Amino acid sequence: MTASVHTSTALSWLDGDAQRRRDAGLQRVIRPRTDTTALLDVASNDYLGLAHHPAVRAGAHAAIDGWGCGSTGSRLVTGTTTDHEALEDELAEFVGARSGLVFSSGYTANLGAVTALAGAGSLIVSDALVHASIVDAARLSRARVSVAPHRDVAAVVDALASRSEARALVVVDSVFGADGDLAPLRELYAAARRFGAVLLVDEAHGLGVRGRGGRGLVEECGLAGAPDLVVTATLSKALGSQGGVVLAEPAVREHLLHAARTFVFDTALAPAAVGAARAALRVLRAEPDRAHAVLRHADRLARALGRSEVPESAVVPVVLGDPDAAVRAAERCRANGVLVGCFRPPSVPRGESRLRLTARADLTDDDIATVGDVVTSAIAAV
Repeated sequence: MTASVHTSTALSWLDGDAQRRRDAGLQRVIRPRTDTTALLDVASNDYLGLAHHPAVRAGAHAAIDGWGCGSTGSRLVTGTTTDHEALEDELAEFVGARSGLVFSSGYTANLGAVTALAGAGSLIVSDALVHASIVDAARLSRARVSVAPHRDVAAVVDALASRSEARALVVVDSVFGADGDLAPLRELYAAARRFGAVLLVDEAHGLGVRGRGGRGLVEECGLAGAPDLVVTATLSKALGSQGGVVLAEPAVREHLLHAARTFVFDTALAPAAVGAARAALRVLRAEPDRAHAVLRHADRLARALGRSEVPESAVVPVVLGDPDAAVRAAERCRANGVLVGCFRPPSVPRGESRLRLTARADLTDDDIATVGDVVTSAIAAV
């Protein structure tokens, strides 16, 4: 579908906005996938290679056969099935949490958790590079928000120590999606405990990649099931499905049932997504080396690009700076059969436009060699 170039008088400001995006090299185009085999994909977040796994497909089909295509309503009306609750229990047990609550997406899980746990008269301390869902949640919460420089524990301590609010929530990604670096979770948790705050960790890019058998960075840091700790995650990345989850102590789950608006008023996650996520989790339990393979392949991807630093996650960024250069490099990669991510502001800070490559557990030696050759040539050409 092509957008109209001209708008009505009341919306004429949209034309100016569109022109400014084009001038800045930030115009985006939706490009639907047609043939999934035509391109070598190192752009997706399907870290474990499970989105097309036969067992995961079978899990989705079985759920449709049992429950139909739609969930028929919100979780509190008709949308909750026994499969939803089984998925919650299985996810919680896998990561070492005491309970879980499934949402329709990772975005709504973050919106629901943050706005329900922080409100007017409380403080949110946020890492500068948290995901947009957490940024939006903080804004919607009506809490006072203090943005700490990226991975700066001292700044978090200062914000907590100087607060006047009775309640405080520290929010952070475990693995930052654009750079692939890790949050200092042990230090942040110690700071939160010291000042009577709750730590909320988004494991969107950590689940299935970090930790023992993919149990996440929280588990790897020895914090699984710790008090005053809330974990959110998405089911749409490593688990190859769709949806989100909040993992915490039962009192938090009970509170979210009543206070998380994106739970109370949103249609429940579709049965197929629930069935697929449960099946993906079973595959990961049976094949824990998939998680370790992601990190091995990320290291090999980095070395194929001439990088010496070892990636800490599935993400291998190639920062080019200029957004037009990033777009041209991505297009050259695509023309040569390799699909890479192209991140520009506001997804990354100004001046840090990049190619974003992601490792998958099912990449082959030939795949990695091809990606290295194609991406290196594309960068040299721009």
